[in-house]
Amino acid sequence: MSAHVYKKVELVGSSKKSIEDAIETALAKANKSLKNIDWFEVKETRGHVVDGKVGHYQVVLKVGFRLE
Repeated sequence: MSAHVYKKVELVGSSKKSIEDAIETALAKANKSLKNIDWFEVKETRGHVVDGKVGHYQVVLKVGFRLE
């Protein structure tokens, strides 16, 4: 088994629907320019309140991708 080396980047995703959708949106966008994305971790979760209701969700992710 060969050793792998990873780089981590921080992303912020947002969605009006859900936290999960915010994560999926960020990963889908990152996948367009980063190769070999292998994992992510949620570092922060927050949202925007409009008229006493959730306006949108926001998540900060650390995304790891394998270097070639």
